[in-house]
Amino acid sequence: MTLTQRLRGIDWISAALWVFRAVIIILVIVGTVRKLFLGVGTQYTTQDWLDFISSGLSQGGLYALIALGYTMVYGVLFMINFAHGEFFMSGALTSTMLVASTLSRSGFMNEQPIIYLVIVTVAAVLTSMAVALLTERVAYRPLRRAPRLVPLITAIGASFFWQYFFRGLFGSEIKPFPVPAILEGWITIAGITFLKVRFVTLVASLIALILLYLFIMKTKTGKAIRAVAEDKDVATLMGIDVDRTIAMTFAVGAGMAGIAAILWALVFRQAHFYMGFVPGIKAFTAAVLGGIGSIPGAALGGLFLGLIEAVGPPLFLEGLGIPAAHQLKDVTAFTLLVLILIFRPQGIIGERLAEKKA
Repeated sequence: MTLTQRLRGIDWISAALWVFRAVIIILVIVGTVRKLFLGVGTQYTTQDWLDFISSGLSQGGLYALIALGYTMVYGVLFMINFAHGEFFMSGALTSTMLVASTLSRSGFMNEQPIIYLVIVTVAAVLTSMAVALLTERVAYRPLRRAPRLVPLITAIGASFFWQYFFRGLFGSEIKPFPVPAILEGWITIAGITFLKVRFVTLVASLIALILLYLFIMKTKTGKAIRAVAEDKDVATLMGIDVDRTIAMTFAVGAGMAGIAAILWALVFRQAHFYMGFVPGIKAFTAAVLGGIGSIPGAALGGLFLGLIEAVGPPLFLEGLGIPAAHQLKDVTAFTLLVLILIFRPQGIIGERLAEKKA
């Protein structure tokens, strides 16, 4: 075989992807080694690294809660609901304007902080669920049998509609979210110091993730959702109301986004009409990372993404000598998405979904 024939037989695209992956891995290793062993960039203490990790895990818990809506809808309808970020936004903004600000001005927030948190969370969850159910009924259900591109474009349109609906309703200014005094300051657990609000966010996220998993796996409604995700026609023959089950899927996913909305507002202390865009995209990244269609995958992907965002810039980006590395955490997240789509599009634990579609 001549050299020309051998060159023609090479899959150059696959070879280029392998080279690209090798370059990325080498850069990460070089940056990490230079940071840890050569002291390149800012020097961080052990407590600093623990702060990065705890912050990343709490942020990852928020991504995981939002990602559940993407992965549940995709598992049932095989569509990407790009309006899901607005379900998240609607809960935070409505709860801030109509509930949290009122309770804060009356002094109830600091007198009964636990009840305050429960009330604002319920308000956010109910708002997110109502917006999701309305969107599903009006925008998505009539397109149930349409080609996949049509619901995708409709989802983008719904996203813009809800953004500007809430902008018109509450204005375009950034609204401060009142935070109870009991969540101010730091708390030490097992020798590790956490911001109180970050610790509460992490614990609440993990509890919500566990409860959702138990709901899907152990309840009658959860079994119906899994049956519809497996085969809608067979589920109909078994007596399952498919439309109602799909609506329930939207409601449950939006409920998780509503919980995430309040936790997000507690951490960042603000809400605005555009706040759902970036968290929504990152939650979609987390869902793809874990294996879209897989609930445990979404949870794992969210936690991993938050950890990479927090630890990546000070670890290997600073080690590579990149200035203002902490401002590039979004670049780190989206680069991770690109790498996952190139090298493992089924996600970390998405093999079952890949086999099903095959």
